[in-house]
Amino acid sequence: MRAALSPGSRITNLLRLIKFSHTLFALPFALAAMLVAARGLPAASIVLGILICMVGARTAAMSFNRYVDWEIDRQNPRTVERSRLASRGETLALCLGGLAVFGAGLSLLNGLCRLLAPLAIAPLLGYSYAKRFTSFCHGLLGLALALAPLGAWAAVRGELTSVAPYLLAASVLVWTFGFDLIYALQDREVDLRLGLHSFPARFGTEATLRMAQVLHGAAWVGWIAFGLQAGLSGAYWLACAISGAALLYEHRLCRRKDARALNIAFFGVNVAVSLLLLLGVVGSLWL
Repeated sequence: MRAALSPGSRITNLLRLIKFSHTLFALPFALAAMLVAARGLPAASIVLGILICMVGARTAAMSFNRYVDWEIDRQNPRTVERSRLASRGETLALCLGGLAVFGAGLSLLNGLCRLLAPLAIAPLLGYSYAKRFTSFCHGLLGLALALAPLGAWAAVRGELTSVAPYLLAASVLVWTFGFDLIYALQDREVDLRLGLHSFPARFGTEATLRMAQVLHGAAWVGWIAFGLQAGLSGAYWLACAISGAALLYEHRLCRRKDARALNIAFFGVNVAVSLLLLLGVVGSLWL
């Protein structure tokens, strides 16, 4: 029987379960798209709606992933702790709560956002099943994160006819695809044992690292194209330059092929990249 926990401990466990800190991957790009679309800060209701939608959507996606992968996670030494943080029923309840929060955020936004919401939810939840069928499941995760800047742009402009948000979304897609390949290297042996179709399990470590390099190179080119299309200036270009150097450092770390280096490469470097590019947008618009 699970020991009774204080409300604070239960909340802490749930945040650990869904890796709430990983919100820092997609959120900066949503905010960057929002700022560029508005050429500054939009109305407070739009900012609040975007933030609520981001938190709700990610909570729903991650908790649903824990629900779907419950038995798989219990067979993986890296993830077995997840079953101790919450029950399977609690993960499903958290997913439903996340969807409700997402809906509350949508109520603050325009009709286009509400119309497109089901198209956003499909990859957010569908990703959890992808590794059972395709080695390119990491690309579906990229698509899920790529919808964040598109949604933020739609929330501000009420349209998706401009080129800039698609350039940013495409960059986020391949960037996420690349760093999730790096993350998946940790589970290669488990995936092989369980018959799961991750890219590392099918193609091996070297091919995975090469693919991640290509994808991150494409992401960097996409961020440059976005900056040009959006008419951004000095601060953004400095952020792009530093981000490119950070990605090179990430791939040097990956060559060590140990768990600590992979975690630094996956989380530390990529969070820095997303925050740098957001700061570059802020600096370009206000400095």
